[in-house]
Amino acid sequence: MALVFEAPVKNLCGRQLNNNNNHRLSFSSTSYSYRKQRCLMSISATLNTPAVQTLEIKHNNIALPIMVNSCMGKMGQVVIEAGVSAGLHIVPASFGIQTDAGKTVKVGGKDIQVHGPSDRETVLASSLEEYPNLIVIDFTVPNAVNDNAELYCKAGVPFVMGTTGGDRDLLYTTVEDAMLYAVISPQMGKQVVAFLAAMDIMAKQFPGAFSGYTLEVLESHQATKLDISGTAKAVISCFQKLGVSFDLDQLQLIRDSKQQIEMLGVPEEHINGHAFHTYRLKSPDGTVSFEFQHNVCGRSIYAEGAIDAALFLSKKIQSKADKKIYDMIDVLREGSMR
Repeated sequence: MALVFEAPVKNLCGRQLNNNNNHRLSFSSTSYSYRKQRCLMSISATLNTPAVQTLEIKHNNIALPIMVNSCMGKMGQVVIEAGVSAGLHIVPASFGIQTDAGKTVKVGGKDIQVHGPSDRETVLASSLEEYPNLIVIDFTVPNAVNDNAELYCKAGVPFVMGTTGGDRDLLYTTVEDAMLYAVISPQMGKQVVAFLAAMDIMAKQFPGAFSGYTLEVLESHQATKLDISGTAKAVISCFQKLGVSFDLDQLQLIRDSKQQIEMLGVPEEHINGHAFHTYRLKSPDGTVSFEFQHNVCGRSIYAEGAIDAALFLSKKIQSKADKKIYDMIDVLREGSMR
């Protein structure tokens, strides 16, 4: 039996992206029955939208200024390009490792100067003085999470943190103590975040629904990703609430390019930038199985989400919102998606 459901996005997230009906979200599911009553259900979702629309928030006739750290990295560069496409003002400074200090990199038609660790406080202070509405977007490395957060809090610069890893409890404590505005999320891909939100709702409303089921998790990223995916951890947490017994050391972390191509079907051109996740559930007697999968090639989905988060945060700052720390679910709930 096959079933296809298609509806305008406004019916699913509470608003129409613009005045046309070109934005539609389609879900499909297929189930098959065998002699042993084995049931396999796959769920897929595809969001079809027109080209990204240019959106600006201006302060004193200057587009929202953003500083993107780690501009020498591929993620930082994609974020800068997304910021340029959105009409934001890219501050021509970025933090990097000491060996890159003094270098200038051209991204999105902008010349960005890289500053080493010893210059961070001075550069951030001068940038904030020049751009009072500055927001930092951080996609650096796990071991820099807490130091960078302390720096932003000390300077009083609101930030969007897409970097995973670090001491997350300390991260939130640091920001709370500083009473600073921030969007902190290990996953910036808007559609993936929507999937996570759906998983969380299912876990809360149907606790124990998968009691006794076994879980297999495959998580594949580019070899330069050093830690376990925060998204995988979040999904596994939901399955645990649904009654599944699973430890993180059971997760199959795949970083070998040959395995990624041959076993998972990762396109060779995206070996250095992808996120393939598969979650397989099987009933105790083996007659029923479920599979959840989300595969991302490239980095644009995260970059666009980070820019939306910065725009969302700017609005919260302007409105002097009581709440200070947000995540991408907050961004989605407010309809802050371009």
